[in-house]
Amino acid sequence: MAHIIVVGNEKGGSGKSTTSMHVATALARMGHSVGALDLDLRQKSFGRYIENRKAYSEKHGVELASPNYQDLPEIDSASLEPGENVYDHRLSAAVAALEPTSDFILIDCPGSHTRLSQVAHSLADTLISPLNDSFVDFDLLARVDPDTNKILGPSVYSEMVWNARQLRSQAGLPPIDWIAVRNRLAAQNMHNKQKMGDAMEDLSKRIGFRTAPGFGERVIFRELFPRGLTLLDLRDIGVKGQMNISNVAARQELRELIKVLNLPGVEVDF
Repeated sequence: MAHIIVVGNEKGGSGKSTTSMHVATALARMGHSVGALDLDLRQKSFGRYIENRKAYSEKHGVELASPNYQDLPEIDSASLEPGENVYDHRLSAAVAALEPTSDFILIDCPGSHTRLSQVAHSLADTLISPLNDSFVDFDLLARVDPDTNKILGPSVYSEMVWNARQLRSQAGLPPIDWIAVRNRLAAQNMHNKQKMGDAMEDLSKRIGFRTAPGFGERVIFRELFPRGLTLLDLRDIGVKGQMNISNVAARQELRELIKVLNLPGVEVDF
């Protein structure tokens, strides 16, 4: 069976689509077959990123390793069983279509609580939750005393992941490997950065996730999206200027993230 990677949290602007695209294309470049689904049916940032990549490839006559992206199929409501949810059916049909030809299926979730996102989390073998490195995003995971920074208890998103874990356990499936990824890390070792690190380490032991450093705040990510490119394409395609130190460092961040994910059968060789 395909290993299902879900990228999700319940907040926009945390880098989910950027993370999804870079993980999916990195796996594809290393020779793995990757299916891709975007559950944000309105914005479809991940889906548009892949469409941009296809357009760039065709326009410039270059072959870029890419995930196999599929839209969720439309379902005739008359075909549903009594009590069956149409979104559940659309997601299960999409996964079933991709599974025979995929080593991995990467599902990008919207930045809000939806039925599709909830069901996708219960399918996750690996869950990646990108967070901006701030206590605004940390509030998705836990409630914190504003004076002492003491963790008071899990927040809404953590409770949703807990429910997904319970469903998997009841179905006899392996537990979710949950990785919280700290994105937009500042270059300097500022006080807030240290406080966030301590809080994440404390919470990870309490509610059962691993932590991983994500991507720093870099202009390059805003330049890559319109062309559908990723950090790993820069040496092949080129960017305006040269491979500067910042872009080389960003590639290293991606390499470290893929290593920390510890996906089955993946040896990081880029």
